[in-house]
Parts: sequence; C-alpha cells; structure tokens
Amino acid sequence: MNIQWYPGHMKKTRDLISTHIKLVDFVVELLDARAPLASRNPLFDDLLGDKKRLLLLNKADLAEERVNQQWIHYFEKEGHDVLLMNAKDGSTAKMLDKLQQMGEPLQQKLIEQGRKARSLRIMILGVPNVGKSSLINRLVGRSSAKTGDRPGVTRGKQWVRLRGDLELFDTPGILWPKFDDQEQALYLALLGSIRDEILDLGDLAYRLIGILKEHYPGLLQKRYGVEEEGEIIEIMDAIALSRGALLPGKRIDYDRVSRLLLDEFRGGILGRISLEQPEYEGVEEAL
Repeated sequence: MNIQWYPGHMKKTRDLISTHIKLVDFVVELLDARAPLASRNPLFDDLLGDKKRLLLLNKADLAEERVNQQWIHYFEKEGHDVLLMNAKDGSTAKMLDKLQQMGEPLQQKLIEQGRKARSLRIMILGVPNVGKSSLINRLVGRSSAKTGDRPGVTRGKQWVRLRGDLELFDTPGILWPKFDDQEQALYLALLGSIRDEILDLGDLAYRLIGILKEHYPGLLQKRYGVEEEGEIIEIMDAIALSRGALLPGKRIDYDRVSRLLLDEFRGGILGRISLEQPEYEGVEEAL
C-alpha cells in the first residue's frame, strides 16, 4: 500500500503560514505522542526559520507513559521546549505558563524600549487530526474552532484570543507533498491524519494487527479473546468472529472488523500504545 495525500487546500495553508509567520512571536507545534516523528511535518523547518517553537506531545494519555518520558528527553536533548499534553482533559495550565515564560524576554525588551507590553501572538501548527481544535476549545472554554475525528475539519484561518495577554493564530492541519518514508505514512494513516476514504482499511487494520502482535503481545487476546499464534489474517478472522462482524453465510465482514480495530486503537480502547520509540544513546536513562 503506497500512501500519499496532499489535497489542494494544504498548498494554500502552506502559503498562509509563510505569509503570516512574521506576525507571530512563537509557534506551538502539536505532535501526536503515539508517533512524534511521523506527525512532525518536515515543511515547518523551512517555513518557520528560526522562529521559537514549543512542541506539544498531544494525546499523551493514549501513548505509553514510559515512552512519553523518553520522547521528552529526546526533544530536550535536541534543544527544544517540549511538554506532554492531553487537550481533552484541561491540562493546559503548564502550556500557558510556559508560553508566558518564553515571552518574558520579549516583553522586557519592549519595556526597555519605552513601549508598552502587548499580547503575545502565537501560531498553532500540526498535521491533520492531531488535536489542534480540541486544544483551542479547551483554552478558550468554548467551541471557537470546529472539531472532528477526521482530518481536514479546520479550514481557513482565524485569530483566537485566549486571554488578555495571549492571542493565537489557528491554521488548518497540513501534511507534505510526498511521503518518502512509507512507515511514517502508515503511522499517520493509523492515527487518522490521512482520509480513510482514500485508504484500504482492510490492509491498514491488517498492518495494525501485525504491529500489536509484535510489540504488544497479549493485547489482542485480552481485548478480543483470540489466540495470537496464527497468521495475521487468521487473527483478523478470529476477531471478526468474536465481535460478530459477519456477512450472510457467516462470511467475514472485513470492512466492519477493520473499522472496529482502527476505531478502538484511535480511541485508546485497546490501551496506551506507542507506534514510535526514540532511538539514541542513553535512551534508557530517561526513565
């Protein structure tokens, strides 16, 4: 399965970022904690230049806590400001405090120049379905941004006032034109950052079973009561039988069982799962 998806509005979003980046003081870049490298858009390095960034590992409650801490250590070693985030449970105070801390030198410089301190202007970026709109709604306490569990919900641009001293420039989720690394493309597809309508969901669920069988042995048996010793297609058939995902004549309904597996993974029902783990010298010391 070769995965590629770059609709026209993403090119417009790229131009939007390039045009407005000079108006903001900082960038908040959301990554999915389950696959931080796959969900990190390589375009941003060129678009943002030396603009200071805060990395948020969002949906951290869906990833392994041990691996979350390793990723924090990994990005800090690279010189980044980074925080764990779960945009749905209100864990935003640390983010706001961190942004204020990052803005203190700027405000002090304005005062030294005899100018009034002003609201800090922030741009929020990320790939589709990484949780930007949920974060914004949590920050402002109302539904100022459209949300949905599918990529491409947020369109256009909007300024959102978080409070008197913080203003946020929201942008739609954006991918990059060509996925050279198909493993990362697979992770993005599993996370829901690529439209399901253009994917082979049966193949995607098949790949998910393979990942879980290798890295999380026993999980499928615990959730679905199936044996994990057989071939992947046999495990998939057994899950379908255990959940009644059948067509007339007791034939396997692969569309239904595939959707079931993907929805339960994405929603955290299968447990805390990390698709990527950092590899660097001293990684174990981050525990």
